[in-house]
Amino acid sequence: MTKQAIASNKLAPAAGPFSAAVRSNGFIYVSGQIGQDPATGKLVAGGVPEQTERIFANLALVLEAADKSFADVVRAGIYVTDIASFSSMNAVYAKHFNQPYPARTTIGVAALPLGALVEIDLVAQD
Repeated sequence: MTKQAIASNKLAPAAGPFSAAVRSNGFIYVSGQIGQDPATGKLVAGGVPEQTERIFANLALVLEAADKSFADVVRAGIYVTDIASFSSMNAVYAKHFNQPYPARTTIGVAALPLGALVEIDLVAQD
């Protein structure tokens, strides 16, 4: 098995022992991103739509560092602290993907890092 870490100096530093993404055996596994402003390290102001927009900006930076785009994504994992916010998150999500859409799971969770409302991870084809 081959494994290569992918990093972007355009993101806030990782808050733990993990890579922004890992390239392995034909796929790129992107770690979960929250609505963290890379300049301040803090969550962006606003609610689910604003955090989701920032998440997609962060995900784009990671994919860019891997020379990939949202067109290469085959799976998304979404975590929300309030499942009632699904529709507002989904409205932002829908702007970033075209058919055929990635496979996706959405899970309601009790809490996320920094008090985030949404976290999204991705798997992209290399």
